[in-house]
Amino acid sequence: MSLKGKTAVVTGSNSGIGLGVARALAGAGADVVLNSFTDRPEDHALAAALVAEFGVAARYMPADLSKADEARALVEAAARCDILVNNAGIQHVAPVDQFPVERWDAIIAINLSSAFHTTAVALPMMRKAGWGRIVNIASAHGLTASPFKSAYVAAKHGVVGLTKTVALETAEEAITCNAICPGYVLTPLVEAQIPDQMKVHGMERETVIREVMLTRQPSKEFATVEQLGGTTVFLCSDAAAQITGTTISVDGGWTAL
Repeated sequence: MSLKGKTAVVTGSNSGIGLGVARALAGAGADVVLNSFTDRPEDHALAAALVAEFGVAARYMPADLSKADEARALVEAAARCDILVNNAGIQHVAPVDQFPVERWDAIIAINLSSAFHTTAVALPMMRKAGWGRIVNIASAHGLTASPFKSAYVAAKHGVVGLTKTVALETAEEAITCNAICPGYVLTPLVEAQIPDQMKVHGMERETVIREVMLTRQPSKEFATVEQLGGTTVFLCSDAAAQITGTTISVDGGWTAL
């Protein structure tokens, strides 16, 4: 489908899933606002590359999404937001009784609260335009749990709940809100972990992927950023106009167990 004439704001999009989603949206013709908390030449170069490759308008806007005012200002500064993809997220692993309070606060702020703040600003823009799509990148951990990931699991469950609430509030409008729940995705960050895991376990690449990294993913294959980008574009299409308030799992069967 064509998203020409639409503007998409994608949080946490200077690498990994966010960048893959932004590329897919640009490939469908949408103008794109990239975002992260850094403000480096290479961040702005990513936007310039989208312009060159896809012929769309693109810009990079830094914002620290752990801060409510910056999350809201990001969408306000975009001036238009037909498509909002809440993707920004961080992780920390520790037992509940040893979980650092500052890490809990940061994860909840970035993974959950930022989606509330950006959505609150984007909705009036979408209502004025008479059309809108909100796609929240949740996680398989928004539907199930793992030990030592209390903040991440709590935040992602919260994202799923927020998704349902926004969908109900906009159900009679041409606005949809859905969550994508990925399992393990092959991002540059994950790719960089594979050699270390090979050394630790004394295994070949494919063996460590299947038997260590993807133990909970029945397909024994990573999802890709391109697949998540394609799923996002579909949710923005007319074919998905009656899909709202739901989760789409891209997890190789993880949550079917």
